[in-house]
Amino acid sequence: MNKIETRQRRRNRTRNRIARNEAVRLSVHRTPRNIYAQIIDASGSHVLASASTLEAELRGSLKNGGNVAAAVAVGKRIADKAKQAGISKVAFDRSGFKYHGRIKALADAARENGLEF
Repeated sequence: MNKIETRQRRRNRTRNRIARNEAVRLSVHRTPRNIYAQIIDASGSHVLASASTLEAELRGSLKNGGNVAAAVAVGKRIADKAKQAGISKVAFDRSGFKYHGRIKALADAARENGLEF
């Protein structure tokens, strides 16, 4: 089994657990150059809020979209958008990525700005 397949297995295991609880989820995806976050409803069919390093507001203020500082900025932005959409509690879906570095920084920033998970 290669690295991609093991990440996908971890991702599926997490998503199945979240789906059983019927919770709104904060899904995070990272690439070497950018990081993306989406708040998805319990059915999994609608994106309620999203933020990424590709947004014009963040792109202008960030030197690099693939570092911890960028992840913190995206975490703050997704928490603000969630508040505007009336969402306060989510389930954190790390998409099979390990909980450290940029993923942890985004989660901590979102928690500090009012999201519960």
